[in-house]
Amino acid sequence: MASLVNSVRGLACRNTPLLRCLALRSVSSSATTVRVEAKCNQKAVTVAGASNSFAALLSPFEQKGWNPARSFATKPAAEEIKQRVLKVVAAYDKVSADKLSLESHFINDLGLDSLDHVEVIMAMEDEFGFEIPDGDAEKLFRPADIVQYIADKEDIYE
Repeated sequence: MASLVNSVRGLACRNTPLLRCLALRSVSSSATTVRVEAKCNQKAVTVAGASNSFAALLSPFEQKGWNPARSFATKPAAEEIKQRVLKVVAAYDKVSADKLSLESHFINDLGLDSLDHVEVIMAMEDEFGFEIPDGDAEKLFRPADIVQYIADKEDIYE
């Protein structure tokens, strides 16, 4: 536990130049000042012309996009998964776009071999950010199968 605390404390100390850089940004022309304390080396930076909130440390461009409300990642919709799967398969150089559909079989309809099938599955892993086990990958022979597998993995139901 002590090593974890020391790691976090060291991380905060290493990032103080970044925090100071953020604090030194001039945000508005108001006459108030903000005093930012750097705890690890006991230096203080005074920022002239900033209000007393975190938003004051942001540039005008960042202020427009900064939302203090918490937001969480959303799961992709089933239609978005279908489009992404078809896009990845269409990007594979051995697949012709006119034969591609959700129901086309990789080997029978598109003429891919087993190595091409593995490359398509690896491209899907890269696209969606998780690994597909070999046992499951052997069962995914159509884009519709991949869409269903990803929807099940992400708990998306139509």
